[in-house]
Amino acid sequence: MAIEYDLDIATRSPASEVASWLAEIGRESGVFDESITGERLTERGVFAYTRRETCVSVLQQRPPQPWDPVVTNLGFAPTVGVGFRMGKEADTSDQQNDMIRLIAPLLDRIEGDAVLHYQFEVVWLLRKNGELSLNERDDLWPADRLALAPRPYRRETHTMDMD
Repeated sequence: MAIEYDLDIATRSPASEVASWLAEIGRESGVFDESITGERLTERGVFAYTRRETCVSVLQQRPPQPWDPVVTNLGFAPTVGVGFRMGKEADTSDQQNDMIRLIAPLLDRIEGDAVLHYQFEVVWLLRKNGELSLNERDDLWPADRLALAPRPYRRETHTMDMD
């Protein structure tokens, strides 16, 4: 079974702009090679991989259903989604660090509420009304990963009730 994370963002920026920023961040940080562009991140059926084989895609979100956990539990409607599917051959922790290397600078460039979660079950980070909180679990945010996080932040655990 694949390990997948989603970054759901409520922003006025279109998915194409978010993808361009993400591609630029990834190339500058060495997470992506030079072949990864914003167009490639948004193209359906074409896969964009990090150097550690994490598949990354950016999608314009459709209006969410009223029962969507992001809407009902966190109070915002995502307009752009970034998906991260961990590769099976590379170390998952290294891939998660790369995911944060991409997300942290992206959050500095983009306005709006955002949540990074694992299948709606575990909220890794939440930015709401301009305030960032990171999950309190040290296994999700060990010291080396915490050093990659955008600043300022506080530690607070959020949940999304699926019922």
